[in-house]
Formats: sequence, structure tokens, C-alpha cells
Amino acid sequence: MTAGYGVVPTADLSDPDRHGDQDAAPGLVDFAVNVRGTPPPFVLDAITRGLADLARYPGLDDERRAVDAIAATHGRSPDEVLLLSGAADGFEMLPRLGVRHAALIQPSFTEPEIALRAAGVPITQVTLDEPWRLSAAGVPDNADLVILGNPTNPTSMLHPREAIGALRRPGRIIVVDEAFADLTLGADGVLEPQSLASVDWPDLIVIRSVTKTFGLAGLRAGYLLAAPAILARLRAGRRPWALSTPALAALTACLGDEGHRYCAEQANRVAAERAEMVDELTRVGLVVVAAPAAPFVLVEVPRATEVKRRLVDHGFAVRSCANFVGLGDDHLRLAVRPPEQVRALTAAIERVREEMRDGNGVDA
Repeated sequence: MTAGYGVVPTADLSDPDRHGDQDAAPGLVDFAVNVRGTPPPFVLDAITRGLADLARYPGLDDERRAVDAIAATHGRSPDEVLLLSGAADGFEMLPRLGVRHAALIQPSFTEPEIALRAAGVPITQVTLDEPWRLSAAGVPDNADLVILGNPTNPTSMLHPREAIGALRRPGRIIVVDEAFADLTLGADGVLEPQSLASVDWPDLIVIRSVTKTFGLAGLRAGYLLAAPAILARLRAGRRPWALSTPALAALTACLGDEGHRYCAEQANRVAAERAEMVDELTRVGLVVVAAPAAPFVLVEVPRATEVKRRLVDHGFAVRSCANFVGLGDDHLRLAVRPPEQVRALTAAIERVREEMRDGNGVDA
């Protein structure tokens, strides 16, 4: 169980339960958490309008508005939409599918593994080699559940739809975590170029979140898209009033016209900031691995744990990758931030390297 479920936060950087929010202490410049700023005014307005009505349980009309907005966004039927209290809510439901053997494409977000292991589901780790291009090789033929991220956390890799389609087999369900898909941009400027959210494969589950793009991590809001037969299995035994009224209002706003425009603006901003960030990181000798497509980048950093620790003393929080399968103490994940913050970070990294050289004669 994660710290978010009431367990005391762990100091062990290799613990799968540890997430970037445990590093982003107050007062630090946050490169550890992949949340884009604060909620936009139109989302706050939507939430605020319902605060006087909190004595009432969330109603069917509240849910219907959110579901209809999501269905319209992705060209899906409302009966293919399941509302979530954040993406982690969707991962917790997966054992209800009665799967016998899950394959996890790694490195990737740790939460699916935690949920499946807690339910006793056998797991095969399919660890991709750098630069982490997706391949069906290594996925056991008897795996009836395959889970991957697109774009993937923490590598920032965006896999082609065709490569995901190649994973399909009779009797197998594919789960794609698209928590950051709404901030991806194709070379031609097309939004969400590899998203499967609008694809109606009967063996596909797409899990999405609005918390990253809209600055709503504390609210917990997301949704899942799948065929009605799959949704019926996932809903079995689910608690009533799974989402709060404010979360439903936020989802409706984020998936409405203003939300679509905001996502487009943010996706273009992320692409521009990421390009400048990659140039600046490269300037100071850091290696940005693969081709980042998400609002974060993965960098090679020798003795990354020590660098991370020392950066705290200089006022910066960064994300260790020690608890991602296939990575370790030689990578850091950095959220995309504005150029002035990135320049301040690289100046701090250069100071940390100097400190480490002076301390033991080994370059960081």
C-alpha cells in the first residue's frame, strides 16, 4: 500500500511505494512531481460553484455530466466510460478481471505492480533495453494482462499505436496508462498522436487522469475507457459515491471546450519548454536519454542518489529512479519547468558536481 493509502512515507528510494511527492518538500523548487502548476481559473470556478452544496451526496446528474463530457471528447459511448478517483483507482480494480498472469512493460509507473501483487496475481517483468522501444518480445504467451504507460513514466517514451497493437492476443487484455497523453504533441503539431483513448478494441483498457495537466493532484480525478463487458467486471463490488462532487465538477470542466483549449496550450508550452530544457541540460554535460515526449525528461547522472541528496541543500527536489524496474542509481527524472528554473537547477548541479569532486576526487 502506498503512502497515499495511510502508510507512513518511506525513506528508502528503492521502495516501489515511494513517489515524487515525498521529495517535494516545502521551500524546494520542485522538479520531482509531474504536475503542471496550479488549477486554471475555469476549473477552480467549476469546483467553487458546488461548494455550497457539499451536504448533498454526489448525484446521478453530476456523474452523467462528467461521463458525457468524457465520452464526447473521445468519441466513445457513455457506457464505455468509468469515472475514477485518480488513475491509481483504476489500477486497484484490475485484479477484479480475474487475470491469471500479468506482464508489466518496464521501466514504468510502480502502482500497477503494487496493486496486482497485493491481490496475489503472478507477474512477469518485461524490462525493455534503452532506449526502451516497445516490443512484444519477452511478453509471455500466457500473459492475459499486459500493462504499459504511453507516454511512459519515467522514460518519457511515446510508443506507436502499432507497437501496442502488436501486443494483442486472444484472451489477453491490454492496459494503457495515458496519464500524460493529453500533453503529447506530434511533429506535425497534432495533439495526442499515439493515444488509444478513441479506439474501441474489445480487449483494451485506457486509464487517464486530469490531475497532472490541470494541477489537481490533491483532488483525485480521472477516468477509464473500455468495452462495457470489461467495465461490468471492474465495477463489481465498487463502493457507492466513488467520486466527490468537486471531483465530478472538475472532470466536467477539464473535458469541456475550455479544457480542450487549455490542454492544447499546455501541450505546446510543454514542447517548447522541454526543448529548451534538453538544450540546457545537454550544455552542462547531462545526457537526456531517448526522445522525451512527456512533461518530464530522464537523464543519466552518475551517483544520482548523492546528487539528489546534495541538490536538496541547494533548494531543489528531483526524482530518483532507484525504484523503477530496469533503472537504478544512475538516472534522475526531471519535470519540465520554465527556462529560468531550469537554468537555476543546472547551476546547482554544477555546484554539486564541484562539491563531489572536491570531496573525493570523483566527478559526478
